[in-house]
Amino acid sequence: MLHCYVHIPFCRKRCSYCDFFLVTRKNLFAPFAVALEKEVVARSDQLSGKTISSLHFGGGTPSVAGPGMIEHWLELFSRFAAFSPDAEITLEANPEDLSSGLAEAYAAAGVNRLSLGVQSYQDRKLRALGREHDARCASEVTQWALESLPNTSVDLICGAEGETLREWMGDLEQVCAFGLPHVSVYMLTVEPGTLLGRDTRSGKVVLPSDECLAEFYLAACQRLAAQGFEHYEVSNFCRPGAFSRYNLGCWHREPYLGFGPSAHSLIVDGRQETRCANVSSIVRYIDHPGNACEFCEKLDGKAVLDERIFLSLRLRDGVETELLYSGNRNRALVDERLGDFTARGWLEILPGRIRLTSRGFLFADYITEELLP
Repeated sequence: MLHCYVHIPFCRKRCSYCDFFLVTRKNLFAPFAVALEKEVVARSDQLSGKTISSLHFGGGTPSVAGPGMIEHWLELFSRFAAFSPDAEITLEANPEDLSSGLAEAYAAAGVNRLSLGVQSYQDRKLRALGREHDARCASEVTQWALESLPNTSVDLICGAEGETLREWMGDLEQVCAFGLPHVSVYMLTVEPGTLLGRDTRSGKVVLPSDECLAEFYLAACQRLAAQGFEHYEVSNFCRPGAFSRYNLGCWHREPYLGFGPSAHSLIVDGRQETRCANVSSIVRYIDHPGNACEFCEKLDGKAVLDERIFLSLRLRDGVETELLYSGNRNRALVDERLGDFTARGWLEILPGRIRLTSRGFLFADYITEELLP
């Protein structure tokens, strides 16, 4: 099985907190679309004979492509690889770009899962985040999406300027009221080089404290669990069976191919694993679509092991204990750290494996660093 990702980097504008690779020049979309097709054709040998389990259109704002282009790209991939009968086809979309008719058109084009960048259902918070849509639009689009594509997910962000626990709980209640099968919860992160980064450094914007963010996150874990959601990954919650197949495949380190500027791939050829990244320049990508790869690294045994541990710790299923002792690691030191993390309530030790608790997920990066010398 193979997973595919297509990066469509176009947005109307850059959000203040976003550091993703994106483009706001609409005139570049047509040459980008031509370049993307050329890249898929040039890499058809990587698709040949494979079965695609999931294909994720990410961005950027992939919904700017329109249903016709999405259908064309799906047909393009099907020339070189088979889609599994239950393949997951996900399209990321912003509420302001979607209507009831468009949701139906995307479904007819072959999309069977939407990922909506709602971020909040409250006007004050949406303004603080600099989003283009308002609360009414967010609610209407969520309902339209569910009517056409029941397997719809929404993204929520906590930690906006001035946000209170009551306001955050209001967003969670909206998610529960809609009966959504999947929700991704992200704590607002200040990235260097972004407008938000500059505004926080200057004092123009003051964000909630880390303690408040932890309170928001744990409140989400508790509320969503009470509604029957499974907390299957650090930021992701789903009803039983409604997990993101693409994301779970990446976290399990299943082979995936990334197309488009800045897209990443994990190529598995027998025992050799190679991680590749495309150029992060729309001009270079358009000019050299058949040779978009900018970086390739063959992973040695230690790199593969470290990735397995790092990614598994993000999952509720956790990681096999024996993996932590592999690669000449100091068993006594690992046991000491596991005992410490368990005592702090960050970690659970189960037969043959360990997993992080909801509180432990808040310290996932630190725990990983301590367990990976």
